[in-house]
Amino acid sequence: MTTTIDHGPAARRLAGLLAAIPDSALTMPTPCADMNLAALLDHVHGLSIAFAQAATKDLPEGGSRPPTVDAARLVSDWRARIPELLDELAAAWRAPEAWEGMTEAGGVKLPGEIAGNVALNEIVVHGWDVARATGQPYEAGADEVEACLAFVGPSVEESGGTGVDGLFGPAVRVPDGAAPLDRLIAMTGRDPAWTPAPGSPVQRTPAP
Repeated sequence: MTTTIDHGPAARRLAGLLAAIPDSALTMPTPCADMNLAALLDHVHGLSIAFAQAATKDLPEGGSRPPTVDAARLVSDWRARIPELLDELAAAWRAPEAWEGMTEAGGVKLPGEIAGNVALNEIVVHGWDVARATGQPYEAGADEVEACLAFVGPSVEESGGTGVDGLFGPAVRVPDGAAPLDRLIAMTGRDPAWTPAPGSPVQRTPAP
């Protein structure tokens, strides 16, 4: 039986981070190498569209395309538009048929169940990225983290920790007994201890 999970809480959590971000923060670095905050937000904008289409299987003419990663392409109304797209993504994945059969995302054909798990992992992990880059607290739901670990873990083990092309970089070592969210973040090639550089224009609150 296909296992499904509601993307809504993770989508709302990520969307809720955006209102506190001033335009002056868009050039700040993020835990994602080679992405400043504007590029990361553009990526979230694109993946929200791509994975909503993957759920409905209503793909654009010519097939899906990889989500963009370009700071210059970030829409001007991103604080309003990205939350709308995240809501649409979450709603699309509530349909049982979204998790069935084959679909496509980022130019890759894959089973609906895997696409649903990729979408959840993208939202949870990039939510952490945005929160860390802007000094905001972030605490994902235990069920979300468990689902992401169950999806990411086998891929990381199969790769020998060297990373999964197109998804995440080489795994980072964490201490035994690390919190589940820290283990997930480390598996996806990020340092759970990453913090923004001094002088951030965002008022920082220590993350949990």
